[in-house]
Amino acid sequence: MDCDSIQMAITDENNLTERKECGRRGRKPGRKTSSEKVDIKAKLERSRQSARECRARKKLRYQYLEELVTDREKAVIALRTELERVANTMG
Repeated sequence: MDCDSIQMAITDENNLTERKECGRRGRKPGRKTSSEKVDIKAKLERSRQSARECRARKKLRYQYLEELVTDREKAVIALRTELERVANTMG
């Protein structure tokens, strides 16, 4: 390490200790103002709405996939029937 790197490491270490000595910044947990409570309620409602929409999209996706599987199964049955018919006419 060169001198500049060592000096920066010492400076960073000093800054960290200074921050710890100052204490915590910001609001204390548990103290909510009335506007924050309203914001939390609005956020929860948006979250609920988003979850409803997600479940609806998931339901539609599964319905689509089930229909797709049903269609493919019908196609397989039709092809097997045709294969049996062709095999019987050839043999």
